[in-house]
Amino acid sequence: MSESSKVDANMLAQNISSNIQRITLLTNEIQQMIYHLGTERDTNELRQRLLQKQQNVNHLAKATDKCMKEFSSLPVTTEQRQRKIQRERLITEFSNALGVFQKTQRAAAKTEKEFVARVRASSRVSAGGTEDPCGGTASPFGSEIQTQGLVEITEEDLQLIQERESSIKQLESDITDINTIFKDLAVLVHEQGDMIDSIEANVENADVNVQSATQQLSRAADYQKSSRKKICVLIGVAIVVAIIIGLIIWASIKS
Repeated sequence: MSESSKVDANMLAQNISSNIQRITLLTNEIQQMIYHLGTERDTNELRQRLLQKQQNVNHLAKATDKCMKEFSSLPVTTEQRQRKIQRERLITEFSNALGVFQKTQRAAAKTEKEFVARVRASSRVSAGGTEDPCGGTASPFGSEIQTQGLVEITEEDLQLIQERESSIKQLESDITDINTIFKDLAVLVHEQGDMIDSIEANVENADVNVQSATQQLSRAADYQKSSRKKICVLIGVAIVVAIIIGLIIWASIKS
């Protein structure tokens, strides 16, 4: 792996880890704030801070998803096994953090829906409470009083309902975004798994080929050594035979 690839991989891994930690911290803060929804501490300031934190987590999740894709698309090397372990760890931590955040968003959406239902129920009760308490004929101005009362209550209730429904839509949108990121992670795991298996297979094949070539070279070297030995033996035998023949010829001449 080149130095630049190592630097890129380390930087991306650090960014991803940092984002995951930030997501986890913000999610814990969001959980604490959700407990106050629908209580005396439920204020516009609380909701603004809650919305800001939710948006921050959503932004961090998308940024981390992008970093994860870049990390997985770095140049492939024979040292991929180590990066695979690191990537799997980051994906697991990221998925766990997203899972907790998504669960928190769903809890917030449920709380908001319950609040909207209570407001609507309260409005219906208020509408029924303007009837003549004596049970007699209603005053000629009864319908006007009732209408005025409903208009006043409905305006306030509608504002609350609209705010909560807007919050619910945003929560559902965030949940959808997280689902998309989960799908991206699943694709990365599948693609990278196949790629790494292919790399490892190629490396294994290369090792087998190298071993086979080494064995063939070793056999060739042994054969060459054996041939040299045979040649040396033959030369030696030829020399001995030549000496014997020479001695026989010399003895014949001397006689």
